[in-house]
Amino acid sequence: MNVAVIGVGHLGRHHARLLGAMDGVELVAVVDLIRERAEEAAQKTGARPLTDYRELVGQVDAVTVAAPTSVHAEIARPFLERGAGVLVEKPMTSSLADADTLVDTAARTGAVLAVGHTERYNPAIRAITPYVTTPRFVEVHRLSGFPERSLDIDVVFDVMIHDLDIILALVRSEVVAVEAVGVAVMTDRFDIANARLKFASGCVANVTASRISRDTLRKIRFFQPDSYISVDYAEQEVEAYRLVRGDGTRPRIEGGKLPIPREEPLKIELEDFVAAVRDRRPPLVTGADGRRALALAQRIADEMAKGL
Repeated sequence: MNVAVIGVGHLGRHHARLLGAMDGVELVAVVDLIRERAEEAAQKTGARPLTDYRELVGQVDAVTVAAPTSVHAEIARPFLERGAGVLVEKPMTSSLADADTLVDTAARTGAVLAVGHTERYNPAIRAITPYVTTPRFVEVHRLSGFPERSLDIDVVFDVMIHDLDIILALVRSEVVAVEAVGVAVMTDRFDIANARLKFASGCVANVTASRISRDTLRKIRFFQPDSYISVDYAEQEVEAYRLVRGDGTRPRIEGGKLPIPREEPLKIELEDFVAAVRDRRPPLVTGADGRRALALAQRIADEMAKGL
């Protein structure tokens, strides 16, 4: 399968590294507007360095797009039009209209459209998915230091969107109410945000994201009747407890850490994308999933803007 990576900056260079070493894949090109960056990635992978992605339209089976969000739709659409598979990094696009265009184009041509919500492939999340059945409360903290990238978007679209995708996938209910507040500290965009989401099922999610914290923390916790599940995304660790009721005896709590085999989520994601293109099947995270997470992120951003 002939594949190319478009955008080989902070994240795209890891796309190139993994795809260049994958069985059954020929990484034919790496593309970046900064020629030196394209050449560096090419030297490490043996791919051809390019500065114009349009040279590849009609020439490859699939591409991954790790360029700035503002050009995701512009880059992805011509490949989808030709039936090539596209994995576009999160956030999917800079507008819902652009997201709809990509989803509609993929549906019309039969091309595979995947969105890079990498946490869905985290072994810890995959391990708990069967056990999150009736969540009533979800608590999320995603905190990190100030980045040198993605400053063209605020913290909701940059990092919180990871957790929004996970919550939507596991709560499986419509969001009926949103309360949110954001603060711009280091940039002219929101750098720290908190959102409280209420679902039709009655579940409530409290989600905090920050890119100005001293410490790094990436955790999500699920509370449901008779059970509690905690995930550390970064450490790929899970703690799970449940209440066991006996006949005529005092209830007891059982559980602890679950054994989780450590794997690189991005590697699993790219393997799923390649297999989806090869087998012409939907990927784990579809264009519709990416659009759903983007819509909720936009709803949260709109609520935060009301406080300005």
